[in-house]
Amino acid sequence: MAAGIPLNDQDRIPWLCHLHDILLREQASGQNAILACSALKKMYRCILENRGTGGDCGHLEEHETPPSLNILFVHLAGPMSLIAKRLEKRKGHFMPPALLQSQFDTLEPPSPPEKSITVSLEKSASEIVSEIEEYIKNLNC
Repeated sequence: MAAGIPLNDQDRIPWLCHLHDILLREQASGQNAILACSALKKMYRCILENRGTGGDCGHLEEHETPPSLNILFVHLAGPMSLIAKRLEKRKGHFMPPALLQSQFDTLEPPSPPEKSITVSLEKSASEIVSEIEEYIKNLNC
C-alpha cells in the first residue's frame, strides 16, 4: 500500500487469520478486545469470525449464523471527501490518499446476518464512541 498498490485478497487473508487467532485467544481467556482494521469485504469479516477463507462463509443461508467469535463490526461510514481530507492530514502513514478510491470500490458494507452498527464519521470522536458504547450496552441488556 505504501507503494500505491492496493492489497488483494491473497495479501489480506494471512493477516486476517492472524487477527482471528488473536481474537480467539482473547475470548478464550475471558477478555474483551477492540480490533481496528479495514475488513472491507464480507469474506474478510467471515475470516475474522470463523477463520475460514470461503467468501460465502461456508454456504450459509441468510438466516443461519455460523458458530463464531462474538464480534460486533463497527462500520465507520462517511463521504469520500471527508475521508480524503483526513487522509491528507496524516503524515508518514502507510496508506496514501491515492488508494482511497480503491477502498471504496472494494467496500461491502456489513449487512444482516452480520452483527454490526454503522456510525457516521461526520460526528465527533466522542459522539462516535458514545454511540458505540450505547449500542453495546443495549446488546448486553
